[in-house]
Amino acid sequence: MMLAAATAGLMVAMLIALARAIAGPSLYDRVLAVNSFGTKIVLLIAAMGFLSGRPDFLDIAVLYALVNFIGTLAVLKFFRYRHLGVGAVGERGVGEQRVGEHRVGEHRAEPR
Repeated sequence: MMLAAATAGLMVAMLIALARAIAGPSLYDRVLAVNSFGTKIVLLIAAMGFLSGRPDFLDIAVLYALVNFIGTLAVLKFFRYRHLGVGAVGERGVGEQRVGEHRVGEHRAEPR
């Protein structure tokens, strides 16, 4: 009975987090609300697994928590740099070079 009440409380908290995600004034408020929603889903999956007597749900909950964390980092990186590639905009990646630069050991012909 107590676990069912905790599950109902989680559902209410999920609705509040969802409302915050929709009405959040800034992007970071929305990302935080979605991350909080995902954390509550992890707790809900674990509670449902305990209620139904299936401990396998705990593995699913841990996997979902990992996906939630990586997804939050990816969304924040995308909105900061506007791409998900290596490095930030303006930084040079491995093997990239600016126009006019040459690598050490390479000889360039001087313009005449």
